[in-house]
Amino acid sequence: MKQQSNRSKALHIALWIAQVVLGGMFIMAGIMKSTQPVTDLSKSVPWTANVPLPMVRVIGISELLGGIGLILPGLARTKTTLIPIAAIGILLIMLFAMVYHIANEETNVIAFNIVLALVAAFIAWGRLKKVPIYPKSK
Repeated sequence: MKQQSNRSKALHIALWIAQVVLGGMFIMAGIMKSTQPVTDLSKSVPWTANVPLPMVRVIGISELLGGIGLILPGLARTKTTLIPIAAIGILLIMLFAMVYHIANEETNVIAFNIVLALVAAFIAWGRLKKVPIYPKSK
């Protein structure tokens, strides 16, 4: 019983680390894509020059909200069911990104998308099935 508790604690810590790192990355990426002029953004994110500006902004806002959703509900311990939902949303963003990159023969960036998708899947699995964060009791 004690060993199971230690495993749960270790998994909880690993999930928090994954949430903060992935959330931070998506918050930064989301802010960039939702606020920077495309001419500046395309220097660091080349595909943004090839898609309509509204699509870049929607992707940016989605990434920003996903990143916030990975971190804020857990910190506030309220609406914690949003954590796995945000992780699944980020997983979907990464799957769509992979499809886009494959279609445009940009296979050099797909490995990064796969890693981010796997981290998001880990968070969704962990917070749905293994160690959910429960809301504060009233």
